Amino acid sequence: MMATYSASRSSVDLAIDPLITCKLCLMECLLPEMYELHDCKCLYCESCVRQYLTVMITEGNVSEITCPDAQCKKQGKIEGPEIKKMVDHTTFERYQRLRYLREVDMDPNRTFCPEAGCETVCHVCSSPTPPPEENVHPSPVQCPTCGLKFCSICKSKWHAAKTCDEVMASGRQEDLGIPFSSAEDAKIKRCPVCHVPIERNDGCAQMMCKRCKHVFCWYCLASLDDDFLLRHYDKGPCKNKLGHSRASVIWHRTQVVGIFAGFGVLLLVASPFLLLAAPCILCCKCKMCKCCEDEEGDGLAT
Repeated sequence: MMATYSASRSSVDLAIDPLITCKLCLMECLLPEMYELHDCKCLYCESCVRQYLTVMITEGNVSEITCPDAQCKKQGKIEGPEIKKMVDHTTFERYQRLRYLREVDMDPNRTFCPEAGCETVCHVCSSPTPPPEENVHPSPVQCPTCGLKFCSICKSKWHAAKTCDEVMASGRQEDLGIPFSSAEDAKIKRCPVCHVPIERNDGCAQMMCKRCKHVFCWYCLASLDDDFLLRHYDKGPCKNKLGHSRASVIWHRTQVVGIFAGFGVLLLVASPFLLLAAPCILCCKCKMCKCCEDEEGDGLAT
């Protein structure tokens, strides 16, 4: 009788257990079959999460793996420890290797030795930032393992008296590749920071590298990371070359100024309340510290 009662109760529990729709496969699954992402708390079935992570790592998208839901407000990040639990050992090893390669590739102070069979990570000596017209500033790097002395930019043997483009031209007359210089009418140029090739068909001259997120001017390759108002295009050789109308530029500047002004007004409005609340916060903190000291004293006395 008891066994029959237990079985019937289990079937009732399963019948009323809510079903949750996975946003990836659109299948209805039971709650124990779902997986909750640590950062954003979004729910997906475990098989979909494993497949999603495996595909991302296989395709080399390891710089930042986020929640697969494009409408996720937090865009939660999926970090290494969580990935390790969800994928197999081989896939996770690939993830770690690609992450390490990307970190070295993006670090201006480190680079891999180009010698065949030598995978030593070499230190690149830091140098002063070159003027905007000098788009490439190579420096010599010597591998501590094989002793090769090479260029930090084009990875050829060190060429003190030649530019990277001249070395490329002398070594490959039939295929010059993508030049490191900044010809104004070129359709493909290299990012001034990470040197990845970037193609521009048309549109705005304010460019952002998808790889390192560096913002620069397409024509002179000058940095625009801190030029929120785009004053670079008001004077000099790039004057009026932004690719937008004057009204559009003015509207952009009005929005930027409005945002900063809004923060300033909020700070002014909130400052009296912060001043009034400061003594209360300090008193609470002092009381907490005193309580902790009293507890420590009681513990020592005991």
